[in-house]
Amino acid sequence: MTRGYSTEKIREKLIDALSQSKTGLTGIEIAGKLKVNRVTMSKYLKIFAGEGLIKQKNMGSVNLWFIEEGADKLSFPADFFQVKNKYMEYVLSGSTPEAHTLIRTSLHSGAAPTKIVSEVIIPAINAIENSYNDGKMGRSEKNFFDEIISSSVSLIGLSEEEINPKKNVVILATDYRNALLAQAASAAFRTGKWKVSLLGDMSSSIDVMFDIDLQRFLNKIWPKRDGVMIVIIFSSTEGEIKFFSQAVDASKGKFGKNFHLALCTIITKKAKTNADFVSDDVETLLQWCQTVFESYQNQ
Repeated sequence: MTRGYSTEKIREKLIDALSQSKTGLTGIEIAGKLKVNRVTMSKYLKIFAGEGLIKQKNMGSVNLWFIEEGADKLSFPADFFQVKNKYMEYVLSGSTPEAHTLIRTSLHSGAAPTKIVSEVIIPAINAIENSYNDGKMGRSEKNFFDEIISSSVSLIGLSEEEINPKKNVVILATDYRNALLAQAASAAFRTGKWKVSLLGDMSSSIDVMFDIDLQRFLNKIWPKRDGVMIVIIFSSTEGEIKFFSQAVDASKGKFGKNFHLALCTIITKKAKTNADFVSDDVETLLQWCQTVFESYQNQ
């Protein structure tokens, strides 16, 4: 805190000040405009530069601060549509720093992390996947774009709060195609204080021993059976859904009534599984998991 300002307020005022200046501002000018001690302001400038919000340029004997491209002041939820389109533009142009700055700015502007995942990140993942499937881009190009999105998701994960050890989820994808979606979902769950175990692409684990392997893993990460445990499977293929669901279902009797299975899939049928919940929407899935945890608390 500085002169009654929170870090978020200083960040907001700094964005305002730099957005209004086309020629940049010195640290002294910024401190004066924000009415913050020069030494303290210098520390904040270094922090915000590290976050990718601002950058410094040497103009002769003067060091000037500028706002990074894409780090405009945003207002949510009104600006989600704007951010979605701008983010997609940055990804498709290979503009990694700008894409990252836009995600950081959205977080700093108060956008709910779960909303960033559901309304910005996942639409980008789906758009890239559809373009690839339609033959509009090759595998190399798709992997490049996916990596930009993956690193953006990591930025969201950095905003996680203290984890609640009673809120446990294991998230896995049945193939490469769904691995990035699973990663995005894991970031959203972490910001909801869930203890997340992300297994990634598990397609190489399709064998008769997987159910035993999974049970060993669950015993290690959930030994006391405290709270709830939800295994979430991301898939778009009925055969893989059936295989992994059956493996998880085999563990239900061993882990008790607070052990649940959820599917995140575009396939509307349960593919003859005993899943407790099926949805193709991460936000809806997160809400259901929260409801499951609240029901556990009320037992």
